[in-house]
Amino acid sequence: MAANEAAGGTAAGEIVSTAARPKRVRTGCLTCRERHLKCDEGLPECQNCRKSSRACKRGVRLNFIDTQVKNPPITPPTQEWDVAFQDESREIASEYKGGLGRYAALSQEVEEVPETKDEAIFQFSSGVMNTPTLAPQQLPSLQQSLPAENIESYPAAPQRRPDNSREQHVHSADSTDSTFTSQTLPPPPMTNYNDTKQTLTPPSEDRGPLDSPEELLFMQVFVEEVGLWMDSLDPYKHFSRLLPFDSLHEPMLLNAFLACGARHLSLVNPAYHEDKALHYYDDATTRLLEALQNPNRDTVICATTAVILNVYEIMSERPLQRMNHIAGARALIKECRWTAKSSGVGAACFWINVGMELLSCIRFNWQVAWDPDLWGVDMDFSREIDYGREEGWTYRLMYIVAKIANFRSSVPRQAESTQHAEQVRLQTRFNEWNRLKEWIDSWNNASPRTLRPMGYLYPHQTSSKSAFPEVWLIKRTSIVARMFYHTGMCLLAQTHPVLSTRTPEMHDLQQSHAHDLCGIVAHNKDRGVASVAIRSLAIAAECLVLRREQEEVLDIFDRIQKETGWRTGFLHKELKEKWGWNNEEQYQQQQHQNMSAPMLPLQTFQYQSSNLPQPPPPPSLKPGPRQGIINPILRSADFSAPTHPYQSHYVAPLHLPPQPHYSHY
Repeated sequence: MAANEAAGGTAAGEIVSTAARPKRVRTGCLTCRERHLKCDEGLPECQNCRKSSRACKRGVRLNFIDTQVKNPPITPPTQEWDVAFQDESREIASEYKGGLGRYAALSQEVEEVPETKDEAIFQFSSGVMNTPTLAPQQLPSLQQSLPAENIESYPAAPQRRPDNSREQHVHSADSTDSTFTSQTLPPPPMTNYNDTKQTLTPPSEDRGPLDSPEELLFMQVFVEEVGLWMDSLDPYKHFSRLLPFDSLHEPMLLNAFLACGARHLSLVNPAYHEDKALHYYDDATTRLLEALQNPNRDTVICATTAVILNVYEIMSERPLQRMNHIAGARALIKECRWTAKSSGVGAACFWINVGMELLSCIRFNWQVAWDPDLWGVDMDFSREIDYGREEGWTYRLMYIVAKIANFRSSVPRQAESTQHAEQVRLQTRFNEWNRLKEWIDSWNNASPRTLRPMGYLYPHQTSSKSAFPEVWLIKRTSIVARMFYHTGMCLLAQTHPVLSTRTPEMHDLQQSHAHDLCGIVAHNKDRGVASVAIRSLAIAAECLVLRREQEEVLDIFDRIQKETGWRTGFLHKELKEKWGWNNEEQYQQQQHQNMSAPMLPLQTFQYQSSNLPQPPPPPSLKPGPRQGIINPILRSADFSAPTHPYQSHYVAPLHLPPQPHYSHY
């Protein structure tokens, strides 16, 4: 009993203690809270406030802190979305009595955030105030931002954008299986050409470095391989050092670069197919054709893109399509009024375009479509050019070689009706030949020392086992200049109006310059001169009579094709026909003559030419391209011509930039 009473007494004590413990007041007045007193929650005044004659304050007490951030946090920018911080503390505080008064007055008005149609509408319950949160910005998808009919993907084989209003240029690929993974590429944005403020591309904002492994690879190949030879005549190296950076905010230019890089890679590496190059080529072409319909276009970017696409077509070695950029690039260059007097990217595009035409005319025996007298080349050899700027002398030599090519293509095919007329014409051509010969000799004598060989070794002085001398030139422009020089001399030896190539004088002239030219190419390792080397070497190889020299030339062509991707197989067939290799009986006669010929240094040819075997008579060749005509590809490459390029797409520009568009242009 005692134990039970004790237990009961303990329990009763705990109950009394719990009942005596004061309750926490939830709705007390603010005055008691400030005095740290228990409020009896009496209304309208509590007992503590009545006794002390104090004001009984009621309400919810919130603490608002005005925080000024001088260095707001920085969020790294991205390409897909933007982050912005919005201060809504004043708006929240204004919902409470006296809350906004605790903030200092703003010195400037806060910009209101405009409402958007896609803004979400949130509904809150009437009794609960939810804490505002910053939701991530929703970006429209690609399908929402572009018309449905313009969305395309890149499958295994390249598919062109369907457009019935535009001519389609059809390509044939060797394989329909792509070696690249498929990816989605958006088409160019739709443009309104009636808007005078319309720009060629989206706002020129640097997209940052290339972040696609595929694009990076193709751009590296272009810069290190294709741009290398495109800049062989440009001291500022626009195509390999400057323009790639401009392409980061010019999609049309970027796709042209990637097309050439992908095409070169497919030429040197069988693992890569041409389908990817065709995709970039089609994309760049589509953008260019759309831009040509805009009278407010950037003519500099359009012309530069056309020049690069022209290079792609030459690398592809395909038959001319209905839509091609060979003539289009020339027309756009003339539209920009670029000549030999231009500077920057204008000069770079002019000389690469003229140089490619000159090499084509030498191959097919055509006249240069752009009259060299209209190039604007300064041919005053007495006027000094800045030291180290050999490109100016190379331009002068290209002008002379172009005049020689025109002279060669105008060789009469039949005699005049009377003997007197024939004599007059013969005398006129003889005077013209002498003038060209004196001109190129004057260039050789007046050109700076840096354009001449730094070293010269005869074949017996070297251990290379080459049949040609080792000619060492340091600068790339010097290599190009010397190759053009020897090519011009070989062409002059072949086109003398009176003396034939079998005469000792013309034979020695051909042999000397042909051997020097072959020596330059045989011992040169600079891939940047391959385009000039192929055509120059073909001209020099026609003059060779020794089987050993001919075989070495074919080996050189194979090496160039392996290293650079330039196709040279057609030259094997052409040269073998000209050498008479297809005629075994003639070959045996040639071998017998070569065995009886003494091995003499090149410089002794002019004194002992009578001991040399005469070259075999030229074999009968299959009919080639018609000779003596103006370059048919570029004959109408002018927008003033009735059949000008880009017939259904070209719109004359409203204005041409009076000065370079870019700082380095």
